[in-house]
Amino acid sequence: MNIKIHPEVLKELQYMIELHQEHGAPAKMESVESLVGYVLASIADGSRRPGAWERQLLEMMGLVAESGEHQNYRGQYGK
Repeated sequence: MNIKIHPEVLKELQYMIELHQEHGAPAKMESVESLVGYVLASIADGSRRPGAWERQLLEMMGLVAESGEHQNYRGQYGK
């Protein structure tokens, strides 16, 4: 899979990485790739775990399906 990131968004993500490297962070990232991977994993975790802090991300972004099925906890990824 290839993910295309708008050049302006990429600049901001690169700046975030610079800040992490210069000043540290609770979840310090070493590259844009690691940052994007972390964010995507958090979204996937929020999708399968309704009570998790990551679910708030999905709710705020309007990514929770209007289905009772999306309200069920799943211990594994996928269907």
